[in-house]
Amino acid sequence: MKTMKLLMASSVLFALSVAVVAQPKPWTAPAEYKTKKNPVAQSDASNKAGMALYTKNCASCHGKTGLGDGVKARALKDFPGDFSAAAFQNQTDGEHFYKTRAGKGEMPKYEGKLADEDIWNIVNYMRTFKK
Repeated sequence: MKTMKLLMASSVLFALSVAVVAQPKPWTAPAEYKTKKNPVAQSDASNKAGMALYTKNCASCHGKTGLGDGVKARALKDFPGDFSAAAFQNQTDGEHFYKTRAGKGEMPKYEGKLADEDIWNIVNYMRTFKK
């Protein structure tokens, strides 16, 4: 009986430690990007360009409306995020620019694949997902 309780307690502790380790670490942008201003003005033209680029490069994982429900999302290890949520929308444009440009883990890096202006247009378009 005592061995069974010890085994059960060990199993619970192991499961909790795995759950804690498996939590994705927060993705923070370097300080210089947090304060970086978006040089592309929010406009219909920017949103239209951003929408075309987002649809081609981002929607397969992040979903058409940024809910993280794209067709490839199910195959990802980590949830790609909800761009309509306050946690996303409260980040600066510079943070979104950095994360899109630099990538991390399953999120591909777009530096060298997209021009910086195109990334800023995508950032502007992602702002339209705000609830």
